[in-house]
Amino acid sequence: MFFWFLGCSFAAVWLVFRSPALDHRMVMAGSVLPLVELFAGRPMVLHTLVGATAAMALVMALTHRRRLLRRRWLGIPVGLYAHLVLDGTWTDKNLFWWPFFGWGFADRSFPEIRPWPLVVVLELAGVAALWWMIRTFDLTEPSRRDDFLRTGRLGRDLVA
Repeated sequence: MFFWFLGCSFAAVWLVFRSPALDHRMVMAGSVLPLVELFAGRPMVLHTLVGATAAMALVMALTHRRRLLRRRWLGIPVGLYAHLVLDGTWTDKNLFWWPFFGWGFADRSFPEIRPWPLVVVLELAGVAALWWMIRTFDLTEPSRRDDFLRTGRLGRDLVA
């Protein structure tokens, strides 16, 4: 699942925070970041609440008194939290609450691994969410799209 995380994290974070200044590119990047653990063959720290919270603490510590830099990088941990919700990691207490219920990762399976018909439905929902955001924020217009791709911000005039 890829578009599921990209589209739904973008839409959900917009619907919750309604912040045109947040770097939504970073939110989307943070939402797919845990997928790199597929190469390790098992979910690890990026699939845990501790991992997302550590990323948030790190961003807060490294961007102290640097408001614009903080605004940009906060999207990564926000995207990590969105991933935890969207892939249902919270339903696996041993993984979600790692290391409080054990240190090992070897016996854990990926929450993203689902029956293929469900994956197709979720991917289509993600594409629909992306399309909705593109239409809502007029990202088909070249100047708005270029501004979004360069800064990750949405047009303030469309945020009412």
